[in-house]
Parts: sequence; C-alpha cells; structure tokens
Amino acid sequence: MKLCGLTGGVGMGKSTAAGFFSRHGARVVDTDEIARQLVQPGQPALAEICEHFGPKVIAPDGRLLRDQLAQIVFADLKARQQLEAILHPRIRAAWLAQVKAWRAAPKPSDGGPLENCALAIVVIPLLFETAAESQFDKIICAACSPATQQERLAARGWSPEQSRQRIAAQLPVEQKIARAHFVLWTEGKLTAHAQQAARVLSRI
Repeated sequence: MKLCGLTGGVGMGKSTAAGFFSRHGARVVDTDEIARQLVQPGQPALAEICEHFGPKVIAPDGRLLRDQLAQIVFADLKARQQLEAILHPRIRAAWLAQVKAWRAAPKPSDGGPLENCALAIVVIPLLFETAAESQFDKIICAACSPATQQERLAARGWSPEQSRQRIAAQLPVEQKIARAHFVLWTEGKLTAHAQQAARVLSRI
C-alpha cells in the first residue's frame, strides 16, 4: 500500500480533492476530523484545553467553543503553540494507528473486502509545518489563487482579519507547492479537479 499526504493552504480544496481520491477507491483519513473527535466532551484533550485556556472556551453542555478558542490562538502565537502541543501528538498517533490498521487488514486475495487497497491518503493541512513528510511515499498539494482562497474563506463567514490570521499560521502555499510531488490546481470547474486527481492517481 502506498501512503500519500494531501496538504494545501486553508480553503484551497483539500477536502474536495480527498473526496475524488476516495471515489477512486483510495482509503482516506482526514486529520481535521480526527481533531474534532479529540475535543469531544469527555476526551482527555478537551480537559487539557480547558486547563490551559480556562472554562471560557467550554460551553455549558461541555462542548468546545471552537470559535472562542480560535479567537485566542490565532491572535497569540504562544497560545497557538500550546494548543498544538496538546493536539498534534494525539492527531499523529491517531492517523498512524489508522494507517497501521489498514496495512494489517486482509487483502482481497486473502478473503478481505473487495476494495482498492493500493493507496491511502492522509489529509494534513500542516503536513510540512509538523515535519510529517518523511512518513509518506508521495505528497500532493491542493492549491488555488489568493483571490479564490479569499472568496472561499469569506463564504465560510470569516472576516478578512480571520482569514489573514489563519493564512499566516501556515507556510506560504508557494513553499508547499515547491515541496510536493504533485499539485492539484483547484480553480475552475469540479470536473477539472477530478481530471487532475485521476492523472495524479495514474502516476502514483
């Protein structure tokens, strides 16, 4: 099984690209989804976040107030580093465990499920920032123009300042493109994105 990392700038189409690969039979795990699971009520990571950032980031029903926490960590580098120290090791352990389970699963020839076991994709927005590139056979970067990125982030309801803070928290996409093996340019119609994904798959 080949293992690929899928990264890119915020709002640049990583989730959409992952969907294309999944429909082609690749196994996909998204670290954003892992992060959401880790901060559910009762999880150790949420208790640690409450300890570091205070009860103001926890709703009365015990859920994490994600917007409240985001306001804190994207305005303060030290706070963001504290949050990353809580979440990043747990996130990496979770996706590595998933990959290990996939590799240990029976192949179709062994009587396992009849699915494409040849490729697994891990979606990691901060792949290079967390020095995870050595874990992968190939790295794919989803990218688009700054104007399109801003439009997509505005469509999420983010203010220009919120978008600026989140973009600044990541490596410039030009650096991600330069370090990736493949680039999916996510401008234009979804059919064009799908065609690019298919070409990448044929080369992997």
